[in-house]
Amino acid sequence: MSSQPQRPQIPPDMKAFNAKLIQEFRATGGKLSGPMEGRQLLLLTTTGSKSFAPRTVVVGYRSYGDRYAIIASDNGAPKSPHWFANLQANPVANVEVGAENFQVKARVADPAERTELAKLIEYLDQQQKLTSREIPIVVLEKI
Repeated sequence: MSSQPQRPQIPPDMKAFNAKLIQEFRATGGKLSGPMEGRQLLLLTTTGSKSFAPRTVVVGYRSYGDRYAIIASDNGAPKSPHWFANLQANPVANVEVGAENFQVKARVADPAERTELAKLIEYLDQQQKLTSREIPIVVLEKI
């Protein structure tokens, strides 16, 4: 057995998996079933940096005062997820948490804030061990 961290099991068709999660999330006001039950997940809808089309993804979060903290991990992939590039191009996005739906402005946590947030996001360290890039912590602030 390898002592290297293993990437999480990723469904073979991630797009279909996420589409099903998004549909269930919206139908139940954020109460998911199965292996996703009880997880702190939100729906993040960004504007495509090239297509300008709305793109919705399921992302884990932690509350940070009246803000939300998410990580641009992509399960420890060598590159950040597409939604991160979308937020860099247009930091205004839509968030659904439970039955709430609101606009946010996204920003990358500064170094001091990152240290504080790393304590809240217990899965960050595990994800960081999977990649050589620093995984960005993104703060979502309600507009």
